Amino acid sequence: MNDLTCIIIGGGHAGLHSLKAIKETTRGMANGRRIRFVLFDKQPGHVRKVLLFRPATSGEEIMIPWTHYLSEGVEFVQGTVTSVDSGEKRIRYTDAHGNDARIHYDLLVVAVGSIVRRPDPDQGGIALTDPQAAADIRERWSANLRKAAGETNPEERKRLLTLAVVGAGISGIETSAELALAMREEASALGLNPFETSVYLLNAQERLFPGGPEKVGRMLELTLSECGVTVLHNRKAMREEAGVVTLSNGESLAVGLSIWTIGLIPNPALRSMGLPLTPEGQVLVDECYRVKGAPGVYSIGDCARIVDPRTGKADQMRCGEGVIQADRLGKIVMADLEGRPAPVHKSVPLDFFCIGLGENRGLVWGRKWGLNMIITGKPAWKFRNLAWDGGSMLR
Repeated sequence: MNDLTCIIIGGGHAGLHSLKAIKETTRGMANGRRIRFVLFDKQPGHVRKVLLFRPATSGEEIMIPWTHYLSEGVEFVQGTVTSVDSGEKRIRYTDAHGNDARIHYDLLVVAVGSIVRRPDPDQGGIALTDPQAAADIRERWSANLRKAAGETNPEERKRLLTLAVVGAGISGIETSAELALAMREEASALGLNPFETSVYLLNAQERLFPGGPEKVGRMLELTLSECGVTVLHNRKAMREEAGVVTLSNGESLAVGLSIWTIGLIPNPALRSMGLPLTPEGQVLVDECYRVKGAPGVYSIGDCARIVDPRTGKADQMRCGEGVIQADRLGKIVMADLEGRPAPVHKSVPLDFFCIGLGENRGLVWGRKWGLNMIITGKPAWKFRNLAWDGGSMLR
């Protein structure tokens, strides 16, 4: 009897955890047939997307080779999936050499995630979208500090030592904190006064962390201030041109560099795959992550609109949700293969966020039954590191 082929498209958090969950739940067998697992991704390794600020601040490598994740019975294909033929159960893809190819599947998991939203090209600055953009950011602010060390014009020197982060979501908060600390350290190494460096975090909202208590927002802002970050609320960046950021309230800010961290959108690659999508571009799935009208196809993570049927609440585009969905997907796939009722999606039973604010600084907030739980400082930093490593299956 032929093997079953299970293909996972996407080697991010949701894809890796899907592979692990399905492999462990089925133990590589279904109805007496061996399951062959194939992981597809366009990258040569797993990119720790949630740590994109690290190469922007310290040059840290955030790509893990696929060999770390592949085991017996698992193959890897580097390529870009261009379409899914759910009738013939085949996907079409372009391999790493540019060749067009097709492969049959019996089970398919679409977990291509999201990408960082980009500003319009004429708005200037650099969007923190991928490791190359992060490396460019590090090169730009490092070069500015070197120029500042020899600059005699006070205004120009101040501009070179100033940086703006546009967008005050969790990514913007973590990026601004790490950048401020890194700039101070490098300024000291260059013989500059580290407290001359400035990082502005531009927040379009009235306060930080609007999804949680005001107290948490104030605590985040206080810790950012200790790192050297000034938060400007109720201000949108309109554009950066010639070292000047124009703000929505008519003010302007002279900067050496502006970095955009303005949220996520579902991976645009989904639009060519032929799967049913929401107007926002997420895959339409049922309460068991099955793609509507495509037998044997499942989708989880940022790229799928997953709704708790009891509450009507949709999951957010966060690593934690994707990992929990993946664990449940393993049980769903096994149940479907055995022809019995499958588990149904349930939202995470509590509000929970953890935020890194530079080495040994962090904040964890959770709320259950109306009660708030807050952890700060080094314990929160350790918790954040555990979450980062757990998402990439490094522990």
